[in-house]
Amino acid sequence: MNTKVYPSGDVSTSPDTHPKFFVTSQLLFNVLIASLGAIIGLELITRVGITPNTSIIGALVAIIISYIPIKIFNRFKRLENQTLVQTSISGATFSAANGLLLPIAIPFLMGQQDMLIPMLIGASLAVITDASILYFSFDSKLFSAKGAWPPGFATAEALKAAANKGKSAVLLGVGMVGGALGKSVGIPTEMLGIAWISNVFALSALGIGLLLRGYSTELFGVDINAHYIPHGIMIGAGMVALFQILKLIRRDDSESGDESNSQRPTRSALQMKLAMCSGFSVYLTIALMLAIGTGIYTDMSFGMMIGWLIFAAVAALASEMIVGIAAMHSGWFPSFATGLIFLVLGMLIGFPTEALGVLVAFTVATGPAFADMAYDLKAGWVIRKEGKDQEFELAGRKQQYFAELFSFGIAILIVAFVHQFYFAQDLVPPVARVYVATIEAGADSGIAKMLALWAIVGAAIQYIGGISRQIGVLLATGLLIMSPKAGIMIFVGLAIRFIVVKYFGEKGKKQLYVLGAGAISGSALYSFFTSTLKLGSK
Repeated sequence: MNTKVYPSGDVSTSPDTHPKFFVTSQLLFNVLIASLGAIIGLELITRVGITPNTSIIGALVAIIISYIPIKIFNRFKRLENQTLVQTSISGATFSAANGLLLPIAIPFLMGQQDMLIPMLIGASLAVITDASILYFSFDSKLFSAKGAWPPGFATAEALKAAANKGKSAVLLGVGMVGGALGKSVGIPTEMLGIAWISNVFALSALGIGLLLRGYSTELFGVDINAHYIPHGIMIGAGMVALFQILKLIRRDDSESGDESNSQRPTRSALQMKLAMCSGFSVYLTIALMLAIGTGIYTDMSFGMMIGWLIFAAVAALASEMIVGIAAMHSGWFPSFATGLIFLVLGMLIGFPTEALGVLVAFTVATGPAFADMAYDLKAGWVIRKEGKDQEFELAGRKQQYFAELFSFGIAILIVAFVHQFYFAQDLVPPVARVYVATIEAGADSGIAKMLALWAIVGAAIQYIGGISRQIGVLLATGLLIMSPKAGIMIFVGLAIRFIVVKYFGEKGKKQLYVLGAGAISGSALYSFFTSTLKLGSK
């Protein structure tokens, strides 16, 4: 039996020695860290309107407790254990805030109290399905482990730097200080880090979209958002992206047969196809449960009911695909935007008001957990030496999946217990108010024409860019977000990247990766703690 030294530094004779998530002595800690993540998510999304990436917080907690001279905490000296901690806290944060409270806030604002429990059950099942599809799709041709996934990469680099305490730690520290200082004066310094790590074409498209949205009034004399231009471009780009995805997963695995085993994706085209088909079937079942449980079926004819079920399942699957692709290339996932787009399409189709509320609530429940878990698996992949030991990588990924599901369970229990306390104080995610206001405003033929016109433009851009660059989806993402400073920082970052790579080559590129990870981490930490302090002042 060959002796191996794993990324954590542990000597082992078997790839099955990856630390287990369900360890009796650590179960209480797992409950506490997941509960902390859920509470953070609920507080911030209701009072501030954001959901921070708490992965880096979980990583710091794991690092700190690893220094406590008590035997029970010795296991956290391993990087793999630290990865499980950050997976737990981030999974609980996003599922509680984006996947559960946001969806049930929509029927609450519409005055449909009797829909809350059925919607919570449906959203819970959707979040679990969301993460499960990602688990069986991660490190496939479409959602490659080698993709940027910037927040996940940043978390892994922070863990590695803390463990190695060498030059990388210094670079990471410099990046973190720079990221925090920039954020403190209103500069989105995380976009520098993302520009140094991510796909150049995708980030350029995102930057152009951010700048066009930010300065459209000055440049063109109109607010492009008010004319549904971003929405139309996202619809067209999203449709083409879905066709590109379907084409990709139909390809035969033999196309990559000449690659070495260590370089091939761990998920085959067949596994990807099964994950998508199974996911669609589950979403269809959840949609049926929601239609019956909420009673919206009584307002629709049999034909419209069938159409609503199919549309809801397609929207859920399409939303998570678009969100996942955007998250992989840019570190941003446009779940709000995609939810709004499918809501507008549902309005144009003519679904009843209550059915629209359930539709958008179901759609927004999918996507965030998909992207967040991908970030966590990316962090784990980097820690586990980028899949060089495939058996060890798959074992670790499985334990992260268990950590994610466990965190979902904690989040579901907490949201089920506390949501009425939030609603009684009129504390709901601001985004939910936007969805309800959109439903109440209604849609007309003029909106349909604008969407159709700009959908053609979005489809053409996405088709030209191809599946690997995703410039259509990322352009639309930028157009839907009001943050011109972020667009400027993207191009500043890309310019720095070009100069460094040109004059310092591969070595400079790797140093930029670490600095970029630091900038993302420092910015995230500053946002987290300043938001928390604001909560305290209230």
